Amino acid sequence: MPNLSDKGIYLPPSPIRKLVPYAEAAKRRGVKVYHLNIGQPDIRTPRAAVEAVRNVHDEVFEYGHSAGNESYRRKLVEYYRSVDIDVSADDMVITVGGSEAIFMAMTICLNPGDEVIVPEPFYANYNGFAMEAGVNIKPISSTIDNDFALPPIEEFERLITPRTKAVLICNPNNPTGYVYSEEEYRQLRDIVLRHDLFLMADEVYREFCYDGTRCLSVMNLEGMERNVVMIDSVSKRYSMCGVRLGTLVSRNRDIIDAALKMGQARLCPPYLAQVAAEAALDAPASYFKEVHDEYAARRDCIVEALNRIEGVYCPKPKGSFYSIVKLPIDSSERFAQWLLEEFEYKGQTVMVAPATGFYASCYLGHDEIRIAYVIDRKDLVAAAECLAEALKVYPGRTTGQ
Repeated sequence: MPNLSDKGIYLPPSPIRKLVPYAEAAKRRGVKVYHLNIGQPDIRTPRAAVEAVRNVHDEVFEYGHSAGNESYRRKLVEYYRSVDIDVSADDMVITVGGSEAIFMAMTICLNPGDEVIVPEPFYANYNGFAMEAGVNIKPISSTIDNDFALPPIEEFERLITPRTKAVLICNPNNPTGYVYSEEEYRQLRDIVLRHDLFLMADEVYREFCYDGTRCLSVMNLEGMERNVVMIDSVSKRYSMCGVRLGTLVSRNRDIIDAALKMGQARLCPPYLAQVAAEAALDAPASYFKEVHDEYAARRDCIVEALNRIEGVYCPKPKGSFYSIVKLPIDSSERFAQWLLEEFEYKGQTVMVAPATGFYASCYLGHDEIRIAYVIDRKDLVAAAECLAEALKVYPGRTTGQ
């Protein structure tokens, strides 16, 4: 039997999804599982998007443009203008989810063996995209002690080598909920320009900022036109995760031309997804206000409930709908599996994501989990109660916070 490639063997599994078999087994035993493990919102997709797909009467679903349907890209221009981002339809390539946009950016901007600096904890699938592209992630650690603010710029300087070609950030952040400030963006801009690097920004949670926090876009950093790549997606903005449609945006013509060639290799982004997304762009401001207010209320609900548990610390996220939570446990991997295999409280348990999967540094995240507050408030309260009871009896509980 022939051997698989190294990538096929060593590609990391998703820390968010690898516990699914244990959750399925728990459900077969009749246990109710509260899913805090994955960012799958229960918010309704805009009705206009659903109706647009239902009303498609094409006799043939033809190939589309490799950069994405022009009507959709032109409508995206209007959306970006509404959030103070000035781009043209020629500055973007529509992708199969934000995931393809990140992979494209890594492949276009870096050669195999090159390095990208990423503040950790970071979205777990960056590890997989980097391995597929042959790129090395150089993690720079942020900590829960200051709610995961950007590490000091001197630490970035120490990591830069001749192979360093890019910095990748997620803002608002998944998994921490942190939102970078204007000063932190200035620091990033300065180091990127000083070392002639690319700055890649995953901005898919732009709409979800709380308490008056302002989300800045890398597209508005002055003097960075050729250095910046923005990653976007409709998945969370319109609660349309399953349509798998994203966007790579840059004012660097070379990047867009290269992305288009990659797009031609996979022919075109999915047609029906673009139909749905184009219609979703007509969602009224009231849709976003309702969704924003609901997530803010859920955040307050779960953060307050978790911080009442002895030995637990949960920062109050400024954005997205995630948080890293510090627990008095020996291993987040064992704890997450134990919750599903051995624990139940009133016929219920909780599925969480071990934070170890969101770090590249193997010694971090063992006493942390990531939660997604994407279920209703009643269920969030019940989930927090389950976690409180679980921590009372978990055999690997530790004494410190």
